[in-house]
Amino acid sequence: MKLRIASALIAGLLVSAAPAAMAQATPGGTTVAGIAVANPPAVVAASNAYKTAQSQRPVTYKAQIDQANTRKAQIEAQLKPLIAKLEADSKVATPNRAALQQQYEQIQQIQQAGEQEIQQILAPLNLSQQYVLEQIGDKLDDATQAAMTKKKVTIVYDSQGIIKADQVYNLNQDILNELNTLLPSAQLVPPAGWLPRAQREQQAQQQAAAGAAAPAAAPATNTKKPSGR
Repeated sequence: MKLRIASALIAGLLVSAAPAAMAQATPGGTTVAGIAVANPPAVVAASNAYKTAQSQRPVTYKAQIDQANTRKAQIEAQLKPLIAKLEADSKVATPNRAALQQQYEQIQQIQQAGEQEIQQILAPLNLSQQYVLEQIGDKLDDATQAAMTKKKVTIVYDSQGIIKADQVYNLNQDILNELNTLLPSAQLVPPAGWLPRAQREQQAQQQAAAGAAAPAAAPATNTKKPSGR
């Protein structure tokens, strides 16, 4: 079973955990053994695998980035005179509202089509990002469990749901160390046909639903009558 990192207020956490855990005195007050807080997104962003991929991606996908930048400049050049005309026409004494609306809609259409085109050009970069994050995510639970075992922690709370906690509870660095050991680097380019987990699961659900909805083949029956004399 995958480890689930929960969120809770530190006050409620201490009240519920103190009776069952050993407390120890620290210069900052009293801490409760066996619990910790962590920030999974921050751990992922600080991991060697993620940082290396971020530095490699602009080189590996330079062609797509250059193409997107070129297309963006072309679209901006196309829009510049249209926007200037719209602004000028809107400042005349008696502007033609219908014409202005038509100009505005034309500009909007060009912008939206351009954004979609650029997103399509940069789609391989987005897929690479998701591929790297999935590889790291697959190791994050194991890294968290390893850090918990070494620190004798039995429960980890999401620090983003904690109002305030002493650094003695922070497990980020311990998880990061384990994660860097388990996954020093990640593959940057996904294999052909790879899809993010959410899409794979959605496809599997659709296929399962289609299979369940398909009518079962009717059993063959022998309708041939016996021949008589």
